[in-house]
Amino acid sequence: MTQPQIAPYGSWKSPITAEMIVAGTIGLGSITLDGENVYWIEGRAAEAGRSVIVRRTTEGTIADFTPSSFSARTCVHELGGGTFIVKNGTVYFSNFADQRLYQQTPDSEPQPLTPEANQRYADAVIDSQRQRLICVREDHTDKGNEPVNTLVTINLNNGEDVQVIASGSDFYSSPRLNPDNSQLAWLSWNHPNMPWDGTQLWVAPIGEDGSLGEAECIAGGVEESIFKPEWSPDGTLYFISDRSGWWNLYRRRTKGIEPLFPISAEFGLPQWVFGMSTYGFESEHRLICTYSQEGISKLASIDLQKKQLEVIETPYTSISSLQVALGKAVFIAGSATEPTAVVQMDLTNRQISVLKRSSELQIDRRYLSTPEAIAFPTENGLKAYGFFYPPQNSDYTSPAQEKPPLIVKSHGGPTASTSSTFNLKIQYWTSRGFGFLDVNYGGSTGYGREYRQRLQGNWGIVDVDDCSNGAKYLAEKGKVDGERLAIVGGSAGGYTTLAALTFTDVFKAGASYYGISDLEILAKETHKFESRYLDGLIGPYPESKDIYEARSPIHFTDKLSCPVIFFQGLEDKIVPPNQAEMMVEALKAKGLPVAYVAYEGEQHGFRRAENIKRTLEGELYFYSQVFGFELAEAIQPVAIDNLS
Repeated sequence: MTQPQIAPYGSWKSPITAEMIVAGTIGLGSITLDGENVYWIEGRAAEAGRSVIVRRTTEGTIADFTPSSFSARTCVHELGGGTFIVKNGTVYFSNFADQRLYQQTPDSEPQPLTPEANQRYADAVIDSQRQRLICVREDHTDKGNEPVNTLVTINLNNGEDVQVIASGSDFYSSPRLNPDNSQLAWLSWNHPNMPWDGTQLWVAPIGEDGSLGEAECIAGGVEESIFKPEWSPDGTLYFISDRSGWWNLYRRRTKGIEPLFPISAEFGLPQWVFGMSTYGFESEHRLICTYSQEGISKLASIDLQKKQLEVIETPYTSISSLQVALGKAVFIAGSATEPTAVVQMDLTNRQISVLKRSSELQIDRRYLSTPEAIAFPTENGLKAYGFFYPPQNSDYTSPAQEKPPLIVKSHGGPTASTSSTFNLKIQYWTSRGFGFLDVNYGGSTGYGREYRQRLQGNWGIVDVDDCSNGAKYLAEKGKVDGERLAIVGGSAGGYTTLAALTFTDVFKAGASYYGISDLEILAKETHKFESRYLDGLIGPYPESKDIYEARSPIHFTDKLSCPVIFFQGLEDKIVPPNQAEMMVEALKAKGLPVAYVAYEGEQHGFRRAENIKRTLEGELYFYSQVFGFELAEAIQPVAIDNLS
C-alpha cells in the first residue's frame, strides 16, 4: 500500500465532490401504499428541485408517475408535506406551480380538480362513501389578513364543490376517517402554540348529509402535544401524546384514555410538515411502529391485546415515513454507513428489500468518517448531545502536532433534530480534513418534552451555549484545533450561528444559510405558521421588545470580530433576504471579511443542483481563505469583501 501523503487538514483531495453529491443523490419521502403498489416522492436537485411521485408496481417496475411538467409539492404552512394520496390507482396531488389539486390515473395526464384560486391544500383523506376528499385548506384570498386554515371537503366529481366542515381554529391537521366512514378525527391548535407545544384531538360523527355533528375533544390542550391520530381496523382511535413527558402511544377505550406501552422514548415528531408517520396497523391485533432514543431509531411490533412491545432488529439508525399493510412494512431508513433508502420488510420472516436508494454512489469506506454519539457538559450542570465525525481520508495524514479545524452544525427548527444517518455533505468536509460536530442542543426533539422545553424563553442562549460547549469539549479533548472553530446553520440554525458569532468568542468563522439576524423583523414578517413561534422561544411581541433587541445579532455587530459567509434564496418567504442583507452591510461597514451569495428562484432551502454545488464549494473556498490552507482542487472563488 502507498504511504499516506502528509498535507494540512482542509487541503486533502477527496473523491467526494460537490458535483457528485448533487448529481448522484435524490431526496426520498412521503411513502404511500395502494394495494400492492408503493408510491413515494423523490426530490431531484438535477431537475431544478422538482418533486416527483414515483410508483413501484407489484411486478417490481419503478417509474415516474408525475409528468415532467408537474412538481408535486404543497405550500400549506409554506413548508408543505401531505402532498398526495392514492386510491385504487388514482393519485390526487398538489401541484407546486399553481397549488391546485390534480387527479391522475395511470397512463393519463393530470387533470385539475380544484378551481384556480389563491388557496392551498394538504393532508387529504378519501371519503369513498361520499366521493370526496377531506383535507386541510389554507386560504390566501384576503391579502390584508393572515391566511385562513380550515378542514374542507372536495367533491371528486365536481372540484368546485368545496364545503368547509371545521373552522375557527388557527391550524388544522390529520383528518382521519374511521373504518366505516361514520366518524372523523382531526387535530387543531391555536396561536401562539406550535403543534409540539399543544394540540387538541377532536372526534365528530358524520351526518347523512356529510356534515360533521358535535365535535368532542378527546385529548390534548395548550400543554399537551398530540400527534398522528389513526383508527385501527376494529375502529379504535389511537394517537401519540407527550402527557408523560415523552411522545408515547395511547388509545381511546370506553373507560377513557389508555397508555399502550409507557417508555422513555419518542414515538412522535415535531409536526413541521404534514403527513409524518411513525406507526400503522398490520391487523386489528398488531401495530408496527418506530421510536427514537437519544437520536437512534428503532422498529418495533406491539401486540395490541397483551400490550407488549417487541423490537424488530434492523441495520438502520434512522427510520421515517412508516407505512404498514398486512404482512409488510415500508419505510425510509438509513444508517451511519448507508444512505437513506425506501425499504420494504416482510413482517413474517423479517427479510428486508431495498426498493430505491437515495444514492447509488459507491464510495470506498476508507474515505468515510463514522460518527460517534457524544454527550458533553453544558450550562447549569446539564448535558447536551451530538454526533462527532473525525477527519477521514486514507490518502492523507496531517503534519505532526496539527489538529483539524472543526465545523459545528446547528440544525434548523430549532425544534428539530439531527441523526447519525449517512450524509454525503458531512463526508464532503471530513474527507477533506475537517472535524464535524452535529449538535442536538437543548430544545431538540428526541430527548423528551423537558429537554425540548429547555429552549422556551431561552432561544439564542441555550442553543448557543450548547454549540459553544460542544466545540470547547472537543478542543479540550485534543480532537480539534480550538483556534479553528467554525459554526454553520440554516434558518433557525442560521440564527444560532449568528448569535454564537456575535455573543461569544468561541468561533473564528461562520456560515449562515438563510439565517435570522433581526428577531423583531422575523416576528413581524414571517409566515402564519411560525408567526407566533417566538412567543414561546423568546416572549410575546411587542411586550418583550427589549429581549428581541437584546438577542438580535444585527444590533451588536460591534461584538463581531470574525469572518462570515451568507447564503440566501431571494424568494424566501420564511426568512426574507433582508435578514441576511442587513447583516452583510453591517459587516462590510465594520471592515470584517464577509461574503454574500444569493440565488434567484430559490426559497427556504436550496433545491437546484447548480446552487447546492456552488454553496458547498463556496463555503469550502471561504474557509480556505479564512483558515489559510491550499485547496486541493480548483474552485470558483467567492467574492469576499474586506479580505486582506
